[in-house]
Amino acid sequence: MSGEVPRLDSEEFRREAHRVADWIADYFRDLAGYRVQPDASPGAIARQIPAQPPREGTSPDRIMEDFQRIVVPGLTHWNHPGFYGYFPANTSPPSVLAEMLVAGLGVQGMSWSTSPAATELEQAMMSWLRQMIGLPETFTGVIQDTASSATLVALITARDRSIADLGVSIDRLTVYASEEANSSVPKGARLAGVRPGQVRLIPTDDQAAMRMDALEAAMARDREAGLVPCCVVATVGTTGSTGIDPVATIGSLCRETGLWLHIDAAFAGSAAILPEMRWVLEGADQADSLVFNPHKWLLVNFDCSAYFVRDTVALRRSFGATAEILRNPQDDRVANFRDWGIQLGRRFRALKLWFVIRSYGVEGLQAMVREHIRLGKLFASWLDSDPRFERIGTAELATVCFRLRGEGSVDRDAINRDLLRRINETGRIFLTGTVLKGRFVLRLALGHLSSTEAHLEEAWSLIRGLVGAS
Repeated sequence: MSGEVPRLDSEEFRREAHRVADWIADYFRDLAGYRVQPDASPGAIARQIPAQPPREGTSPDRIMEDFQRIVVPGLTHWNHPGFYGYFPANTSPPSVLAEMLVAGLGVQGMSWSTSPAATELEQAMMSWLRQMIGLPETFTGVIQDTASSATLVALITARDRSIADLGVSIDRLTVYASEEANSSVPKGARLAGVRPGQVRLIPTDDQAAMRMDALEAAMARDREAGLVPCCVVATVGTTGSTGIDPVATIGSLCRETGLWLHIDAAFAGSAAILPEMRWVLEGADQADSLVFNPHKWLLVNFDCSAYFVRDTVALRRSFGATAEILRNPQDDRVANFRDWGIQLGRRFRALKLWFVIRSYGVEGLQAMVREHIRLGKLFASWLDSDPRFERIGTAELATVCFRLRGEGSVDRDAINRDLLRRINETGRIFLTGTVLKGRFVLRLALGHLSSTEAHLEEAWSLIRGLVGAS
């Protein structure tokens, strides 16, 4: 009726919420039966959605029917046991339960005063994560949405510190990262105002690690040209092959020359919860900032990125928000996380961390990460025993790169691109490819809660069968 706002009353909401929870539980149970990636053509989903919004409300029954008929068949199932592409974007039942509470509460956590529990739980969770990966107490943590945003925050803070401390203009600043760094790094540098021509992508060695001789040479050339090196972004776990830059050596250089060192450990940082893998963050104590993503390998659903910084004063100097409406009497005694990043409004992401870490415990999360690393090495051993395949790089971090060797003068990139296409067309597993040192390779990335050795054996059997049929 005109003027009356339609709504679900409490009992209707309860019924629909139970229906959604039941659907999610069934989805988790039956996930392996879905195609990993939909067999959909561009525009197929859009054509099923009316061009105009509905004038009247639609029943929950109809909306759920359309969700299952239109949306679900067009989804790529990132938590499928056959999803081995990109890096994982994980989830787990405790994280989903927490996300339901976050949505229901509708907390806006920009300041301590807008929800003290949101701020103080975030502080506690970041302390837990810091301890879990072995960072010293000199680091303070804050949750960002993604590693891309966290890296941009680091670059802006580094930029502002250089301008303030050295009295230089922004057009003289240079930023350094490896040629294997995530694409968000040069993008972030540009967004921070560094000229695209002054973002240096440093050559890497055969293990995809930044070459120190090339880094030092690039800095020397820039100084001779009157430019001012500002920041180095070191990668721990490159996107292509999980290569690791020599962080300790880079850290020493940055300390000697006054550069900001940011570590992008988006995926691989989670491995440091294992005592035997703590080496991946060797030298991180010399960094100014570090990011890793619990939403990749620690069962927290997207988005939840852990950003650690040593100089919180410099961070807040770059991102402080001072509007009168935001001021509160407690400001000198509390953390207002609106001042610690790009966003003013902030979701209650810490609740997901709290649910997940308490549900599984550190030992449970360690067992999962350790198993994924074991499975990665197992898959690498299968590749090594098959003369048709060539393995590229190491397999220390649950990601394995490989390619067909081919015979004679065959175009090896072409046959590997074709193999990737045929693998993904099956809908049973999903891999991604990349280019390493000019060679196209396939990547198999583990990291999902649902991944088991049996699923990996099925993937290997499928791949071998397709090679045999080529």
